[in-house]
Formats: sequence, C-alpha cells, structure tokens
Amino acid sequence: MQVCRAINRILLRRTVTLGNVHDILAGFAQMGFPNCRGAIDGTHIPILAPAHLASEYVNRKGYFLMVLQALVYHRGCFIDINAGWPGKVHNAHIFPNTALFRKLQAGTFFPDQKITVGEVEMPIVILGDPTYPLMPLLMKPYIGSLDSSKQRFNNRLSWCRMTVECAFGHLKGRWRSLYGKLDLADNSIPTVISVCCTLHNICEGKGERFTQAWNSEVQHLEAEFEQSESRAIRGAQRRAVRIRDALREQSEAESHQ
Repeated sequence: MQVCRAINRILLRRTVTLGNVHDILAGFAQMGFPNCRGAIDGTHIPILAPAHLASEYVNRKGYFLMVLQALVYHRGCFIDINAGWPGKVHNAHIFPNTALFRKLQAGTFFPDQKITVGEVEMPIVILGDPTYPLMPLLMKPYIGSLDSSKQRFNNRLSWCRMTVECAFGHLKGRWRSLYGKLDLADNSIPTVISVCCTLHNICEGKGERFTQAWNSEVQHLEAEFEQSESRAIRGAQRRAVRIRDALREQSEAESHQ
C-alpha cells in the first residue's frame, strides 16, 4: 500500500490527464463523431464482503463489488477516473455526484469550443450508454422504436464508445488482481484501482504489448462476475435533444452524399 500511495501521489495526476485536445477531437471525428472528447462508462471490481454496510456492495448475483467510473479518449487511455462506489449504486447516480460532472457543468473541464451542426450550437461532448442522462454535454443513443437515421446515429455512437469497453478489457487483462476479490480494507481498494488505471495509461502510452490471450481470460472472468445491465433513463433536456437530432440529421445527409 505504501507503493500504491506513492504511485498515486506522484504519477496519477501526471498520467490520467486530458491529453492533447486537438488530437482527441480529430480521433473521434475520424471515428464518426464530431467535437467529442471521450466516452464514459462504469465497470465492476469484485471484492470480499466489506466489514461495514456490506449489503450496499452486493449485487443481484450475490457477490460484492466496487464500481469504477472512467472517461476514456479514442486511444483507450483514461482521462478521468472515480473509484470506490458501492456496487448497488447505479451509473446514473454516480455520474452527477462526481467532480467530473461538476467541472463539466461549470465549463472548466474542457475548453469552451463549440461547433455548429445544422443550425444548432454544440459544445464539446462526451458519450455514454442509455444509463446516462441526455445532456448538452453528454450524448447517448436513441431508445425505443428506431428509424434508419436513428439506428445509424446509434451505430456511430456505439463504435466510438467501444474505446471505453476496450480500455476496461485491457485494464483487467493486465492487472488480474482486479478480478481477485481484493482482500484489503475498504478504503484501500480505490487506491489499488487508481494505481492500476495509472499503470494502464503508462503501458498504453508506451505501446506496451497486450496479449490477446488475456482477453479470453477476461471474458471468462466477466462471465463469472456478470456486469450489471443497462437501464434507460428518460427526461432529456430540450437543448440536448436538439443537438442529438442535429447530429442525426447531419449523419443522414452525409450517408446520402
């Protein structure tokens, strides 16, 4: 734990950073999504039963876990992490209660860089799955009955969101202790998770080889410790709806060119 605390103190803020703004915006634009700065999601980290409030950490499958929420850019590195939420807490509740959310709302996390899509002004956004709220700064897929243009929009968003899923896969593939039901004090586990994220960024940034055989092991472990299902959340802000619709219409127009 001394080593972990030292890594977090010295390297975390140097390593889990925003990265190059122009490079990241260009990377997501090349993948099909303009003015996008990252993809967000949560993943479960199995743990032993905590000594206190254990019922808050157990899921419907009967195992105990903590949640890691992460924002990832197009090359699969972490921009922002938040570790240690009890397993019963849903992504939709975690996100509004993080420093990331507050900084995004205040306009202090990303530069104030807007583009015009159709006739709608669009700020820098991040991408989430249906569990997240639709906001001017957070785009998520359409749900319900989908026409071809909405499905095409969803496909583009899903393709860009694969970056965060791949990042979680590489994280757990390299640092197998994250599937070992960490036998540590409750307040020490987030420290270890943060260290693994820091080391992940170092490995990815240095081009460290990732063995694909590790993916098979991760998939086996994922089946044993099943992740929670997504639940759609309604009630989007009117401005966010206009931005998403403008992006969909632009995507539709491009597909006919």
